[in-house]
Amino acid sequence: MTTEAQPSEFDLNMHTARLLMDEPFFAAVSRRIDKRASYAIPTAGVLVNPNSAQFEMLYNPAFFAGLTDEERRDVLKHEFYHIVFLHVTDRMPEGVNRKLWNVATDLSINSHLYNLPKGGCIPGVEPFEDLPRGKSAEWYMANMPDFGQNDKSPQGGAKSPGDCEGEGGSGQGPKDPSEGDSGPPGGIPDTLDDHEGWGNCAQDVKDMAKERLKDIIRKSAEEASKTSGWGTVPQKCREKIMKVLKTKVDWKKVLRYFVKTSQRADKQSSMKRINRRYPYVHAGRKTNRVAKIAISIDQSGSVDNDMLSKFFAELTKLADIAEFTVIPFDTRVDESLVYAWKKGESKKWERVMCGGTCFDAPTRYVNDRKFDGHIILTDMCAPKPKKSKCQRMWMTTERYANNHFTTKEKVIVID
Repeated sequence: MTTEAQPSEFDLNMHTARLLMDEPFFAAVSRRIDKRASYAIPTAGVLVNPNSAQFEMLYNPAFFAGLTDEERRDVLKHEFYHIVFLHVTDRMPEGVNRKLWNVATDLSINSHLYNLPKGGCIPGVEPFEDLPRGKSAEWYMANMPDFGQNDKSPQGGAKSPGDCEGEGGSGQGPKDPSEGDSGPPGGIPDTLDDHEGWGNCAQDVKDMAKERLKDIIRKSAEEASKTSGWGTVPQKCREKIMKVLKTKVDWKKVLRYFVKTSQRADKQSSMKRINRRYPYVHAGRKTNRVAKIAISIDQSGSVDNDMLSKFFAELTKLADIAEFTVIPFDTRVDESLVYAWKKGESKKWERVMCGGTCFDAPTRYVNDRKFDGHIILTDMCAPKPKKSKCQRMWMTTERYANNHFTTKEKVIVID
């Protein structure tokens, strides 16, 4: 039964727990995905925020207000499937038509959904009546019906009403001639949801998002296993989702992204930059981006020299965008051994302490000072520390990656 809600009043966040009550896995995923109302898209869509590398779901309140609960539930599951199947973070094969790929991903997902609103691409339903359910996006891409004309161009892509101007745009951007006609007959059908946010961010952002996705899947699977299971997620889909945990991400790119997102703006008045609001009256503001990063190095013997040398070799490359303070620690921090590593400086790493491990020691040191980010290089073999006042990331080896305390912070493997 359709909920009696005015479009402007419909808040999806108020309904997700109820809608996903019988879907423990998707309910756990939903709690880790930001959901924002937007009239710039006609239905719904998921994307990676280019600033935070967090997954987000945008939804049109008017669209959701007009659906039944069963339809809302399937739209939510559809969007979350896109995330856990890596569609949002560039799984698309090179050289393929983007709009056809959009359709192929929807066909693979909609094989497992039976209460979608009208407009979805569904195997067995015209114009896909000859396609079976239960295949991968790659299979559907290879076996797609011939929609004719110029749909072979890899640049083709479904345009949403807001894709040219983003949030709040007029949504009436110019049509790309490489797209071909949209919607049957004679063209590639439109997808129900919006896919324009896929891949529209830098590679290091995607890499960080993939690492976040591992955490989302791992924790959601653990929560689901402790309750009534995975709900309606088929066994094959579960296996496919869990394979994401085995995918490797370039830790160097994640490290660079962490440093870049820790940067803060130092603004100074400058007559060389024109003030946009009051030109030639007030000085403009020149922005310098400087990141002050604390690097805490676990001195326990299990953090080997190979791990340290790899990390510091990469840290040297990042000295042009940040100032680093290196903090050796075991069960304490000896301030006489702490040193600043600024742009242009190069220091060879040497082990200077040999003891146990206590993460509270470097955490207290960093919390008492003004840092923008905190990276801890460690084997993770110690109790969970106190809360950090700045964003914190852990870097370890494959051996210790899955045997540590529970944390929502990033844990990255150096391989």
